[in-house]
Amino acid sequence: MLPMTTERANDGSLSLEQALARTEAAADATLRAAGAATKAIKQARSAAHVGNLRDLRTAMAAAEQAVAAVQAQIGQTLESWDFDEDAYLSDGSFARELLEAAGRANVRMFEQDERLYCYPALIRILPAERAVLVDRVRERRLRPSVLVTHLQTVQSLPPRFKPEDFLETLFKAYSALVAKGRKDALGRGIAERLIDIYGLLTLLPGQTREYSRQEFARDIYLLDRSGHTVTRDHQVVSFPASTGTRSSSAVIRVVTESGEEKMYYAIAFTAGQ
Repeated sequence: MLPMTTERANDGSLSLEQALARTEAAADATLRAAGAATKAIKQARSAAHVGNLRDLRTAMAAAEQAVAAVQAQIGQTLESWDFDEDAYLSDGSFARELLEAAGRANVRMFEQDERLYCYPALIRILPAERAVLVDRVRERRLRPSVLVTHLQTVQSLPPRFKPEDFLETLFKAYSALVAKGRKDALGRGIAERLIDIYGLLTLLPGQTREYSRQEFARDIYLLDRSGHTVTRDHQVVSFPASTGTRSSSAVIRVVTESGEEKMYYAIAFTAGQ
């Protein structure tokens, strides 16, 4: 987890949570001023409606002052938002603040390879869009406390990941790779690199954006953790390691829900009994 002081960004400026709270408070003050203006205007209308000439001019003057107060308060509200969201979302500050907010809410969240892991969700920050991707769903509520609450809700929902379906998809891709060597090799436990499996799954243009390597790694881990190991054709999956795995560029790395790094390199299917 990346370090950050509890309530402020590294340069001592306001955190996003604080900046939003400040603007929210200013907007609340504007609403109160608008309410007072509305009340004053209603009093002027009431005086005009019944022809109360004694109170009409006083009510009109009060309404004018109340509207001026609203205009002044709107100006203060606009000035309250001077936050550099471009830099904050891009330089890692938002990720650090989100990690801290998750920690305060006792929500497990970890960072690796420009992704935040909050199992079962994978979060990607999209600075240009002022949004985050929670798995593949765009979420524009970026206030850290609100986003963390949303992630808690996501965690409480039934998992959308189906290990049996994912296992069948892996087996199809694995079968295509193994068949390139020997046609009778299927079911003999020959290891194929997971990075090559991922390549087959994302052959179409733009697929690596739709299904990132980090998502693939997360899904491999969820499958491994699920205990679902046998395909419909009675092929048993395993994930062989490799010597020198830690330094290999073909390693698939994932952060587990406990914050530990887990590595995968290869996959094999062996015919069951």
